[in-house]
Amino acid sequence: MDVDQFNRELLAFLAAASTPFHAVSALASRLQSAGFSPLRSDQAWSLEPGGRYYLTRNDSSIVAFTIGAEAAPERGMRMVGAHTDSPCLMVKPAPEKRRAGYFQLGVEVYGGALLNPWFDRDLSLAGRVSYADQAGALRTAMVDFRRPLAVIPSLAIHLDREANQSRSINPQTDILPVLALRAEPGTPSFRELLRDRLLVEHPDCGVREVLDYELCFYDTQPPALVGLHEEFIASARLDNLLSCFTGLQSLLAADGRQSCLLVCNDHEEVGSLSTSGAQGPLLLSTLRRLVPDEVTLAQLVANSLMISADNAHGIHPNYADKHDDNHGPLLNAGPVIKINANQRYATNAETAGLFRLLAKEEGVAVQSFVVRSDMGCGSTIGPITAGGTGIRTLDIGVPTFAMHSVRELAGRDDAAQLCRVLQRFYNHSGRLTPA
Repeated sequence: MDVDQFNRELLAFLAAASTPFHAVSALASRLQSAGFSPLRSDQAWSLEPGGRYYLTRNDSSIVAFTIGAEAAPERGMRMVGAHTDSPCLMVKPAPEKRRAGYFQLGVEVYGGALLNPWFDRDLSLAGRVSYADQAGALRTAMVDFRRPLAVIPSLAIHLDREANQSRSINPQTDILPVLALRAEPGTPSFRELLRDRLLVEHPDCGVREVLDYELCFYDTQPPALVGLHEEFIASARLDNLLSCFTGLQSLLAADGRQSCLLVCNDHEEVGSLSTSGAQGPLLLSTLRRLVPDEVTLAQLVANSLMISADNAHGIHPNYADKHDDNHGPLLNAGPVIKINANQRYATNAETAGLFRLLAKEEGVAVQSFVVRSDMGCGSTIGPITAGGTGIRTLDIGVPTFAMHSVRELAGRDDAAQLCRVLQRFYNHSGRLTPA
C-alpha cells in the first residue's frame, strides 16, 4: 500500500466531508465509481452473487455490502462499522441575535465537544436544508458555504485576569459566532440567506421558501500533514471520518470472494438512538433483506463478526498520568484494540485474538488500550451493535490526540496500517469463530 497516496486521498475526503451529509455523499460517490449499485429501502431488491450494493438512510448514514462470489452471507459476513458524526456547534431554529452592534447566531452544542478550541477560528457553515419548491413540493439539498463566515472571539485576558486559571465556558452565552455588524432594517433573515445560498449551489432547485435546516459550523483550516517530518495528520473530524474512509478503502480493495459489509452510522456522539444511528434498525433491517428467512439470518449472525472502528486515546506526552501504565498507545505504532471489563467496548478474547492473527499476517503491530481503573470509559457503536444484533464484535481504532476538539491529531502511518488489516479481514476465507 502506498501510504502517501492513501493519506492524500484521506485528506481530500476529510476536507469534503464537512458534515455527516457531505460525508455520506462523498462515500456514496466513491462506491458508485467503484461499481456499487444504489438500493432504496422502499423498493424490492434483486441481489446476485458477486454483486456490490449500497443504501443510505437520512442522507447521513450508509451501508455498503458485497455478496460473496464464493461465500453466501449466511456463511459469515465480514463487517466493519464506524460513525459519520462529530461534536460540533449546530444552529438553532430561530438563531438570529443582535447584540452590542453585532449579528450573531445562536448555537447548540452537539455531542461532547471540547469547547475551548472553537474560539478564534475561521468558521464556515454547512449541512442540509429542507425547502418548498415553486410547485409547493418538499425538497432537501445540502449546502456548504466553503469560506470563512464567522468567528467566536475570545475575551481578552485584560478583561479576565484569571482566564488561564479558571475560565469556564457557558454554552448558552459564550460561544455565539459573530457573522457581521448588526444588520440594518430590511436585511434578509437567516432563512432568506439560506435561500440565496441554495440558489448559488443548486441554481435549478426552484426554491420558493426555506422550511428548516440542520446546519453546523466547522473550522475552515484544511487537513494537513504536520510535524518536523510530516509524521502527523491534523484535521477536524478525524473522530470518526478517518475510520469511515479507512473502512471504505478496505472494502473497495477486497477481492469479492467473501460477503462483506461496511456501515457508517450517524448520531454516535449523542447515543446512537435514531433511525440512522447504530441503536436504530438500519443494520438489522438490511441483514433481513439479505436473508429474509429467520433460520438463515440466525446462521448469518452466528457466523459473522463486526469490527467497530473508532479512534482511541493516544498517550499524551504532557498528560501521561491520564493513562494506565501499560496501556498508553503511541501514534504511528499501530492500531489499538480497545478493551473494557464493563462492556463499554465489545471486545473479548475471541474477537481480539482474530484481529491479532490478521494483523500478524500483515506484519502490522497492534497496541491495547484500557482506561485507568479510577476513570470513566467512553463507548462506541460496538456494544450497541453487538447487543442489538447478536453479532460478535470487537472495538479497535487508531491512536489520536485532542479527541472531540475542533482539530484533532493522528499518526500518518496508523490509518494505512489499519486499512491493511481490515482488507485482510474482508478477504479472510477461514472461520470467524474458533475451531
